[in-house]
Parts: sequence; structure tokens; C-alpha cells
Amino acid sequence: MSTTSPAARHLAAPTLADFADAAATLDGVITHTPLDESLHLSELMGVPVHLKLENLQRTGSFKIRGATYRLSRLTEKERARGVVAASAGNHAQGVALAAKSLGISATIFMPLGVPVPKLLATRGYGADVVLEGATVETPLRLAAEFAERTGAVFIHPFDHPDVIAGQGTLGLELMDELPDLDTIVLGIGGGGLIAGVAAAVKARAAAEGRTLRVIGVQAENSAAYPQSLAAGHPVEVATRPTIADGIAVARPGDLPFAIIRDLVDDVVTVTEDDIARALLVLLERAKQVVEPAGAVGVAAILAGKVQAAGPVVSVLSGGNIDPLLLQRVVAHGLSASGRYMTLQIPLPDRPGQLARVSELLAQAGANVIEVLHTRHGQGLQISEVILQLSVETRGEEHRAHVISVLEQAGYLPTVMPD
Repeated sequence: MSTTSPAARHLAAPTLADFADAAATLDGVITHTPLDESLHLSELMGVPVHLKLENLQRTGSFKIRGATYRLSRLTEKERARGVVAASAGNHAQGVALAAKSLGISATIFMPLGVPVPKLLATRGYGADVVLEGATVETPLRLAAEFAERTGAVFIHPFDHPDVIAGQGTLGLELMDELPDLDTIVLGIGGGGLIAGVAAAVKARAAAEGRTLRVIGVQAENSAAYPQSLAAGHPVEVATRPTIADGIAVARPGDLPFAIIRDLVDDVVTVTEDDIARALLVLLERAKQVVEPAGAVGVAAILAGKVQAAGPVVSVLSGGNIDPLLLQRVVAHGLSASGRYMTLQIPLPDRPGQLARVSELLAQAGANVIEVLHTRHGQGLQISEVILQLSVETRGEEHRAHVISVLEQAGYLPTVMPD
């Protein structure tokens, strides 16, 4: 890949010694989360696939690693001034808990639409929370202004060597737990986690005389790294809404970009449907509650975008998902997997039509979840009604069969977007 931007050239990646120091500092503070083999994903890939359950980490994500190490290295004078951060949730919780543990006052700026569980948890850890702005860009600006005005130390979520060193301890943990590890797959937002993991594992693998691959995954709707890597420097991109809000970052960090450019083997993207399917698989097969940003690695595996010659680890980086969002995502995941659909069927307004459609669905083996029968609708004739059905099916082939059965009986079903 091409050279990095001049602004990033003076920044140095953490060394193995830095990662070792971070690991020692975090010992007894973080949880050494389980590494769980997924038989389903292993069968799919043809090699062992393990899930690193950072969704079970303290505060519900990996962010406690970098936040704690960053704050632990503040001087006494810096600690006395307090810290300030901006975040949509996980970094906020990491900074808030780390500050509480170290006796440092913390102010956190968060966007107005932050998931309620993340907001309540951040306040519960003792931070002073300020809600402002529709996206995280506004809290970032306000946090920087607050730091300048008050002298508080700004704790960047990803663009600082100490944060990256803390996150990189995850990589050393993986190598200890799975000595024959071949490939690590994990999500990218600003890039702090994957930069730390890549720098740690590549340095240690080189010292051991072997190679190890690192694959990054971004949500297609918020993918700054592919364009930035092609340009050779961080590029700000226009983002679109994504359920993976935890990695919705418009511009890579300078230091993470430099590390990722040099050390990460590939960066792939996944769609919203891919992410929804992954969350559903993790719920049903692994029994894990994971936020969308934490499931993008599994989404890439399911979408066939990851190949490996040996054992794979996909990092489930966080589990802080709003229950209402989880409900919507599960419904979307079922639809994307061909296991749920909503049909609209125009019917002649005469007795027996609802019973006839129900009989056809029963014969096709479909399970009706919800029914709406109305005479009010745009374009309806006086002698017509609309039947709207929510139906459970067993996959894409079965869904197509159900639609075919209705069509062969003379009906005109339309599948409605979820």
C-alpha cells in the first residue's frame, strides 16, 4: 500500500514491550473473556472457528482495555484536572468505569440518540453525561472545547498510542489461548482495536518465526477504510445509517490508519442484511447477545468474505444492544434469512376468502403470526379487501414455495419490506 499522510508519519505504533506493560496494568482489572468454538461456523469454513466473547467483558465491550491503560498513564496533575470524552456508548462506559476506579472525575459528551442502556450505564459509573447533537461528531467537538476551556484531559476513543496498546492486549490473549491461531477477524470503526491487535500479534508472531493474518470488517454504510487505504491517507467519507452504530466513524484515526495500512491483511465490508443474519446466528447457535458492531466479523464469515488455512477467531467486540433494537434486528434477520415475511394479498370481498388463504398456507406448511384484514387501502376497488399476513417460513426455498402455492391458486401476493 502507499505511504501514509504526513500528519501520521511522526506517530509510532506501540511495541511488544508496550503491550506487555499494558497487559500487566490491566491484570486484575479486566476479565479474561472466554474463547468459544463455534461448530456451525467451523463447518461452514472447513477450519476451526472460535468466538472471543468480549461482549462478556466488563462494561460489555473491549473498550475498558484501552480506556483503563490510557488513564493509568496520566500524571497526578493530569488526573487532578479530570478527563473528558465523547462517545456513542462503549468508549463512554470504559472511560467512566476507569475514571471511577482511579478516582478521576469524568465528563462524557454523548449524542441525543444514544441507546438508553449505554446512557444509564455511563451515568451509573459516576460520569457527568452531557447529551448533545444527532451524531457523535457534535459530542467530539464539544468535548474538545470542554478540554480547552477547563484543562480536562481529552481521552480519544482510538487515536492514541496508549489506547491502542490497551486494546492490543486482546491480541496477546488470543495467542496465549489458541497457540495455532491462523486468522483474526474483527470490526473496524476508527481503528483502535484492530490496530492494537494487529501490531501485537504481528510482532509476537514474527518473534516466534511464523505468520498470522488479521482481517478487518466494516459496515458497508460506514466504510471509511477502503477509500482511505486506496488513497494512501485517511479520508472522510459520507456515512449512511447503519445498525452497527458502534463502528460508524466517518474518518480513520491517523495512528490506527498507519498501523492498519502496514499490518492488516485485508479489509472487507458487510451489508445491513449480513449483520442482521449474523446477530440471529449468534443468538440461536452461540446463545450470545451481541451488538451489531460486535457481530460484523461473523457477518463477514457467513457472507463468504473470509478464507483461512487454519484456526480462526472472530472477536465479538461488544454486547451493549438496546432491547428494542434487538427486537427489530431479530425480525430483520429472520426476514433476511427467508424465515419471516409479510404478505399483502388483494381479495374479492366475499365470504370464505380468508378461510381459503389460511387453508392454502396450512397446506404449504407456513405458520401465520399476525393477520390484518381491511377494506381501506389506496387503489382498492369497492368489491376488494386487502389481507396482510405475517408468516413464519423455514428458509428461502420454503418462502418461495409458499408464494408459489398462493399464486397457483389465483392470488397475487406481494412481499412487503420489513
